[in-house]
Amino acid sequence: MTGDYLSRIGTLIRTARQHRGWSQAQLGEALGTSQSAVNRIEQGKQNVSLEMIARIGEALDSEIVSLGYAGPMHLRVAGGTTLSGAIDVRSSKNACVAILCASLLTTGRTTLRSVARIEEVYRILEVLTSIGVKSRWTNDGRDLELTPPAELDLDGMDVEAARRTRSVLMFLGPLMHRADTFAIPYAGGCDLGTRTVQPHLTALRRFGLEVATTGGAYHASVQPGTPLDRPIVLTERGDTVTENALLAAARHDGVSVIRNASPNYMVQDLCFFLEKLGVRIEGIGTTTLTVHGVPRITCDVDYTPAEDPVEAMSLLAAAVVTSSELTIRRVPIEFLEIELAVLEGMGLDYDRTAEYPAHNGRTRLVDLTVRPSKLTAPIDTIHPMPFPGINIDNVPFFAAIAAAAHGTTMIHDWVYDNRAIYLTELTRLGADIKLLDPHRVLVQGPTRWRAAEMVCPPALRPAVVILLAMLAAKGTSVLRNVYVINRGYEDLAERLNSIGAQIETFRDI
Repeated sequence: MTGDYLSRIGTLIRTARQHRGWSQAQLGEALGTSQSAVNRIEQGKQNVSLEMIARIGEALDSEIVSLGYAGPMHLRVAGGTTLSGAIDVRSSKNACVAILCASLLTTGRTTLRSVARIEEVYRILEVLTSIGVKSRWTNDGRDLELTPPAELDLDGMDVEAARRTRSVLMFLGPLMHRADTFAIPYAGGCDLGTRTVQPHLTALRRFGLEVATTGGAYHASVQPGTPLDRPIVLTERGDTVTENALLAAARHDGVSVIRNASPNYMVQDLCFFLEKLGVRIEGIGTTTLTVHGVPRITCDVDYTPAEDPVEAMSLLAAAVVTSSELTIRRVPIEFLEIELAVLEGMGLDYDRTAEYPAHNGRTRLVDLTVRPSKLTAPIDTIHPMPFPGINIDNVPFFAAIAAAAHGTTMIHDWVYDNRAIYLTELTRLGADIKLLDPHRVLVQGPTRWRAAEMVCPPALRPAVVILLAMLAAKGTSVLRNVYVINRGYEDLAERLNSIGAQIETFRDI
């Protein structure tokens, strides 16, 4: 190989290693070689075979060099085993994404601890870096440091990354304080049917933001100094709508009252972060938020997002469907109490520790130990409600739990157009699920799970539910094209393997 080629390969390897948050020593250990050997490879000073490049790519879960098309990632699951031991809940991906957007409010440095290293975060990070924000992973890749430029390069925005996540909508709130005009592309994300952005635009219009939706983008113009003469009433009690209003209010010169606000976990975490920036907020955890804006924010901020209640629910469901005894640590109990009450009524046997604070000092955590239980179907319909009701994102996990219970359970997922339809995919693994309409399914249990090969549905939570059912199905199952799972969960297969699952990651040759 020529020196130039080796140098380019070394640069690709170094970039992939830093993206994963590994040190040279960690990569060397994974490869069975030394840190100095990795250093020589990255500097282009050592010949590397295609076999070694493939090994490095596998260790870093990155296609260093692609011979033709790099195919999607798949999972091969040897099911029918039980889980055991203990597992920690990771930080909330929804909170991390909102706080990444909120970092645009300050001209100072933002340090986020224990960031969820998932595709959704990477997409937002790609957008941030494309407009000039400098990012650096620290503390062996666990923490993220963001330093904004004096002037954002909004014309340089990575359009493809922005289109792959609906979270880019939350750039509207902070960017209106950084530019008089700007554009962001139409938002993507999970395929959950039609979701209107009108509540966002209605709320932000009160702060002087006008948006024209043409040419595949939201073209925004700002009228500075627009007075707020009355409270803002959100037409939808949505999480991202509330977050966008908070981001706009944070640097609005005056007091903003937001009514019909979501008090959900990611909104509360965003409020705690904004308070670190000097923004005073009254009513956190309620449906009325009073925000005392700060027109100019220049401070550095250091913050640790709280743990993810939906991931906690995922792990709880994994224990239930596999009839396992499992301890789930660092559970944000305030956002899982209704779900636990329903499960307790179904017969779930579990213990919980005394509460203790999360690293942010505000969120209440417990450790849960779940034991094998004979569950019966709930009398009432399982349906989501705004917090403190059953979390919208936790509803799909009840489909797998209900399939393991005795009796018939009605699940009414009224929020999204398509998600209940995806739950019927569980029938291919042996579940008895009848679709009554696009929002309601009847689940008859208990289920004798069977292995199957399936393509991942294009919605995050139903995809994870299918993976959990595969853990319970004796035999070998294959779940193809799991990008959507990687959007919302960090190293899920590897972490499930740490508690007894047998999941192999592979790609087509």
